[in-house]
Amino acid sequence: MSINTAFTRLLGIRTPVVAAPMAGASGGALAAEVTAAGAFGFLAAGYLNAESLQKELALARGIFDLGASDRLPVGVGYLAWKLEKSMDAEAEQMLSVALDSHVQAIWLAFGVRIDKWIRYIRTYDENHRRTDPTLIFVQVSSVEDAVVAVKNWKVDVLIAQGNESGGHGYRAAPPLLTLVSSILHALRDGAPPLLAAGGMSDGRHVASLLTLGADGVVLGTRFLATTESLYTEAQKRALVAAKSGSTVRTMAFDRARGTLEWPAGIDGRALYNSTVKDMEEGVDIHIVKEKFKKGVQDGDPDRMLVWAGSGVDLISRVSSAKDVVQELHDVAVERFKVSRNFYTGN
Repeated sequence: MSINTAFTRLLGIRTPVVAAPMAGASGGALAAEVTAAGAFGFLAAGYLNAESLQKELALARGIFDLGASDRLPVGVGYLAWKLEKSMDAEAEQMLSVALDSHVQAIWLAFGVRIDKWIRYIRTYDENHRRTDPTLIFVQVSSVEDAVVAVKNWKVDVLIAQGNESGGHGYRAAPPLLTLVSSILHALRDGAPPLLAAGGMSDGRHVASLLTLGADGVVLGTRFLATTESLYTEAQKRALVAAKSGSTVRTMAFDRARGTLEWPAGIDGRALYNSTVKDMEEGVDIHIVKEKFKKGVQDGDPDRMLVWAGSGVDLISRVSSAKDVVQELHDVAVERFKVSRNFYTGN
């Protein structure tokens, strides 16, 4: 049984679930296996160079056994601020790697000139006379940004990222239920498909957000704990062991890694450990960095970085991407059937 929404119709998929593009975790294998299972997968350009991105795209293409000119049914997610800090030629090369591979979608987030990259993608498609233009996904965390993305930029898919999301996001973002409801109220008719992102881990979450009015959902943390994820085994074990309340919003790990070029107002949600504790207590940054580096090398959960959303405690095992998609789909459908009992028809 397929779940029918504006998003599933747009993508031609059966399950309105997207695997988020997560730097250091979402490679070609994860993206391809999610799409092959009936949902839609993104791989992350993140901190990759053009050559590494091309390798991940080639891996995805090989899984589908597609020819070089065939459309690749995955997406690529870009950190817009990374594009903006590069020379135009370098940024355009990074985008062109995905466009030359004829990916189905591109996701843009965390930038101040996202409209510039949207124009580049649209122009590329026009110049190459694409009859099936690249779908543009844009992530927002406020009603104001959502209106701009829809009214001015004419995006194909809008992603609402709530405060519960793992990884990076705007610290002032509202909770997901509030954000989705507010965006739906502001945009009403004629808006593109809206995806909900933030803190979701199971099919109950999928069903609840679709019932609220979203056209699909984005899960990140649940797909970190898959066999295809590029996370280390130590990171995956930490996700499975995490409890409710284990996550915290912080810039501690960015300070420890030296990745501090994110736009103002952004931090990240991760598993709380001694790296965060030391930062909070004012331990010398050089000591924190050394302990963090050793923790990463040793796979020490009390020191290493594990991005995770607020729903991480619902993850009980590492599974294949295919099994995760199927479980999300089946549980959501089961909840829809149960919800029919709430309506008497009077």
